[in-house]
Amino acid sequence: MPIPALSIIPSTDDATAALTVHGVLAGDEPQAPGFDPELLAALGVTGKREQLVRTVVDGRRIAFIGLGDRSTPQRLREAAGAAVRGLRDVASLAVALPVTSSDDVHAVLEGAALGAYRYEGLKKQEPLALCEIAVVAGDAEVAASVVAEATIAAQAVWTTRDLANTPPNLLSPGAFADRVVAEAEATGLSVTVRDEERLRREGFGGLIGVGQGSSRPPRLVTVEHAPEGAAKHVVLVGKGITFDSGGLSLKPAASMQHMKYDMAGAAAVYAVAVAAAALHLPIRITAHLCLAENMVSSTSTRPDDVITLRGGTTVEVTNTDAEGRLVMADGLVLATEAQPDAIIDVATLTGAQVVALGDRVAGVMGNDGAFVDQVVAACTEVGELVWPMPIPEEMRPMLESQVADLMNAKVGNRSGGMLLAAAFLNEFVGERDGSPIPWAHIDIAGPSMNTGGAYGHTPSGATGAAVRGLLRVVAGLARSAA
Repeated sequence: MPIPALSIIPSTDDATAALTVHGVLAGDEPQAPGFDPELLAALGVTGKREQLVRTVVDGRRIAFIGLGDRSTPQRLREAAGAAVRGLRDVASLAVALPVTSSDDVHAVLEGAALGAYRYEGLKKQEPLALCEIAVVAGDAEVAASVVAEATIAAQAVWTTRDLANTPPNLLSPGAFADRVVAEAEATGLSVTVRDEERLRREGFGGLIGVGQGSSRPPRLVTVEHAPEGAAKHVVLVGKGITFDSGGLSLKPAASMQHMKYDMAGAAAVYAVAVAAAALHLPIRITAHLCLAENMVSSTSTRPDDVITLRGGTTVEVTNTDAEGRLVMADGLVLATEAQPDAIIDVATLTGAQVVALGDRVAGVMGNDGAFVDQVVAACTEVGELVWPMPIPEEMRPMLESQVADLMNAKVGNRSGGMLLAAAFLNEFVGERDGSPIPWAHIDIAGPSMNTGGAYGHTPSGATGAAVRGLLRVVAGLARSAA
């Protein structure tokens, strides 16, 4: 299903949509410009966040959406998403929220497009009616590029959601790779696919070790946006476990459900590369999609096995359910070999992230405080909930092995699992010109999926976490190189 066509109109008088949505601020008396507070009270409109009331006033089909007690870009984004999510049965909408700047208008456009999402999948359902959304800009001075930028960012999130929502029997590593190849002409990205034979030949022991228990072998897909004259290069690495049973360290049944989302990091970095190309960002972006299926069979990697990762580091596998860091290590070594200006990885890496930060807040770690701050700031600007976390020095000794260079997990010790996983990944980020390449790791284990009810512009199922934040990061790097 395509994203509804987005546009900007000067005022509600210019609206030709079937229904107009008005924002309402909560307070002693709810406030919606052009409407009497007594009318709002009679309709039960309070301005409470995401309260949606549909009605007819003077023959006009309208709706009211609550903003809460203040209007910020994130509140506007959430309110627009909630309104559109509840009005997708209408063919066209005009959205009139209290905007005062180009950033406000962008937030409304983006939120509205995100709220329109529905996974079509294999379910028998009526097609959605909504095909046009016009945002009322009022007196706000709006950049000419704002509609295109919001559309492209929302499309990237939709792509990520669609990939992550796909049932795992339909999205094997090979099928994922085939989709990227099939879309290459439209995306404008160059694509390289390493199959299992090439992976083995080139020493990608993490991908081989994790994927060898499945009848559907691993892939490493590299996509690249390389505009002529680009002054900076960033490499994105995404975890792409298309289904995670835990391997021989088998997950409990309840924990195995929703493991189709374990490839959300790979989907995110792919979508960001596509979006960067669509936006013609003057920065070289390489995205490595580390794709494998972690299954149980007679050929599965065993606890106590030792595998050799890309670059020669040996790892004692103590927990086959700590598989994500193994495939990501291969990707980080490959990223380092390109000697980029920065590396960012995105992964549904640890259940410990959910314990520490909950379902909606991602953890950001890295080897360069200034770069981590830059990533956190970019994500925060677009309403992505993230929090900086440390990689304490005492974590590294916990990974010492008697038979290999490292262990992949400290079995029996549940302390700081998110931080320990980051410490493991840190071992595979190399140097450039004698200093560590700036690297940030985003653990999206909780935020990548919403197993509860929809809220704001976030649907149930795959969320597309980290996509808009990453896109803001790479756009900022591109500007700094100009």
